[in-house]
Parts: sequence; structure tokens; C-alpha cells
Amino acid sequence: MPTYARADIAFERGEGAFLFATDGRRYLDFAAGIAVNSLGHCHPHLVETLAGQARMLWHVSNLYRIPDQERLAERLVANSFADTVFFSNSGVEAWEGGVKLIRKYHSAAGTPRRWRVITVSGSFHGRTLAAIAAAKTPKLVDGFGPMVDGFDQVAFGNLNELRAAITDETAAIHVEPIQGEGGIRPHDLDYLRALREICDEFGLLLYFDEIQTGYGRTGKLFAHEWAGITPDVMCVAKGIGGGFPLGAFLATERAAQGMGLGSHGTTYGGNPLAMAVGNAVLDVMLEPGFLDRVTTVGGYLRHRLDAVVDRHPAIYELVRGVGLMLGLKARVPAGELIAGFRAEGLLTVPAADNVIRILPPLIIGEAEVDAAVAIIDRVSAAVAVASADGDTVDA
Repeated sequence: MPTYARADIAFERGEGAFLFATDGRRYLDFAAGIAVNSLGHCHPHLVETLAGQARMLWHVSNLYRIPDQERLAERLVANSFADTVFFSNSGVEAWEGGVKLIRKYHSAAGTPRRWRVITVSGSFHGRTLAAIAAAKTPKLVDGFGPMVDGFDQVAFGNLNELRAAITDETAAIHVEPIQGEGGIRPHDLDYLRALREICDEFGLLLYFDEIQTGYGRTGKLFAHEWAGITPDVMCVAKGIGGGFPLGAFLATERAAQGMGLGSHGTTYGGNPLAMAVGNAVLDVMLEPGFLDRVTTVGGYLRHRLDAVVDRHPAIYELVRGVGLMLGLKARVPAGELIAGFRAEGLLTVPAADNVIRILPPLIIGEAEVDAAVAIIDRVSAAVAVASADGDTVDA
């Protein structure tokens, strides 16, 4: 179906932070499959693990025990706030499972009247009917009405409006610690802490969407750790499988009290192939120094991008984000810049608010940063000249 505006490039192989097109050209990948290829392309440990598992067992369904599923769940519990985990195939499945858990919690607690979830403008949680109803973005909901009920949206970062939106039907507050699709907009850490306090005050569950922010992207395993708080529920995906389809929602034992036998299920979720890869990704991310290295390289990339903004004030407004989840807010059409980067061999990702997402694999070093910034600089200078002449860059 004609639902994608695809670039006219096809890739045949990848290695680390690089992709190689069918015409032999090499691209520096600072898109990472939209923050999915967390360990780059063809990471040796992931390749070996997947190939080994593929020779043994692919799928059995959740009618039986899956040892690697139990192992990955135990490891996630040990390295997070959670007590229990449900594995899915994708981010939006994980997201919707978290919403179901919230409703089930209040039903089991004797307060079934609480079923509505407060969300924030500019959010993105996926493309199911419920997920687009939660985000309420016009381009997502157009033509798909009537909207699924149960979601009340408030302005980004506005605690007064959020408090005023709480009613006796409110079940939870739900945010992304950093909005990805919304334009790399980080919530202030004090704001996140206030959400925890508000939820405790009103008996609500705090639900974080860490599909894009989780799994080391910000330099912590999960982005909410920077605020020193914990949610009651969290959904993750993207980087959790390093490129293999995998998602999960995690919760405290208290929040998951209603999720008994038959309350939720999946045919493919948690299959042996996905669980083998999920454990392999975690092997690498939990290695001593891995996340510290993400913070270091992320700081270096931020410094270099800040300098780009200083050199091209007519092209860029600012850099925002954390770790290796950064955004360049442009003053000229971001799509023009992204096309220019691609023509010069650098892949990036568009986002709302005229932002260019910079989402490289977490295994990059300073050399890859320098190469990417050199391309950004070169294209930005060309766009600045073309803009001054009243033209556009031929990308």
C-alpha cells in the first residue's frame, strides 16, 4: 500500500554504524532503523546467537515454558523497577498491553470507574486505534474516527493543567520521558518527579513509554532513571531486540495484580528466537562501562552539534535531547536538510516541530561522530548559501 514516502535507496548489508546500498555506496547510519538497531548492524554476538537459536527452535507458542523468556524477564526485573514482564512483538502491542493492565488494576482494586488515562500533547505511542486516540495528532487520527475513548490530553509540561484534568475516572498519567516523534522534547526532570508525587497523591498509576528512550539510548538503561523515580508501568521495544521484532511491558507486582490467567496473551510474543536475541542485547548493554560510554560519546556528539548550531544560526535554532537521542531543530525545512545529508552519505530521521532526529547506534565512537558532523556542516553551509540566493539545495 502507498503508505510510506520511501527514499530511493535499497540496502543489502550493514556493518556496525554503516549501511551499504545495492549500488555499493556506503552510508553512515545515524537513524538506526528509528532507534532500533541499538548495537549497530550485524553485531557479532547477536548474529551468532540468532543463528545458533535458528538451528534449534523458532516457535512453540506460550502454551509451554520458554526458558530464555524466563531468563530475560528475570534479568529485566533485576535491572529495573519492575517485578513482572510481558513480552510482545512490537512497541504498540507493548503500549496497549500497559493500558489494559492499568484498567485491570483499578478493576481488581475495586475502583472500575477509574479507566481514563491522561496523556500529553506531542506524544506518539504507535498506530493502533487506541494509540492514535491517546496521541490525538491530526495526521494520525484523520479518517480513522470515531476515536477510541478513554484518553484526556493536556499540554506538554503544564502541571497545573494536568492536575485540573484529574477526575474520579482518572486511572493513570502517561508520558514519554523524552518525546521522540514529537521532536526530541525532553520532559524536565522535576516535572517527571512531580508526576510521581501526583500519582501517589491521587492513587493513580504512573505509566512511562520508553519504547524509544529505553535500552541505553540516553546513557541509562531507562531514561526515567535520570529523575531518580520509578513508574508503576513501562513499555519498551525498539532497542530491546537490536533489530529483531520485540517489545515488552513491565510493571510492579502491585500494578499487575489484576493480570491473571487469560487476561492477556500473544501467539508470537516471547518466542525462542526473539528471547535469544533479547538476552544477547542485554549481555552487551550490561557489560561494565557500556552505558558510561554512551554518555561520553553522547556528550561529545552534543558538543559538536552545539558548535554546528553556533556556526549556522540561520539554519538551526538549537540542539535538544539526552545521550544518543538528540534533535536538531531547524529554521529551514528539515526535510531539505535530511535529503542533503542522505545525498552526502548520512542517514537521519525526521520528527515533528521541524526537528532532525540524530539516533545513531549506541556502539559509535568519536570517529563516527566527527564524520557525521562534517557532513552536517557541509550540507548546512550549502543550504545557507542557497537560502541566501533564494534557491533550494538539489539533494
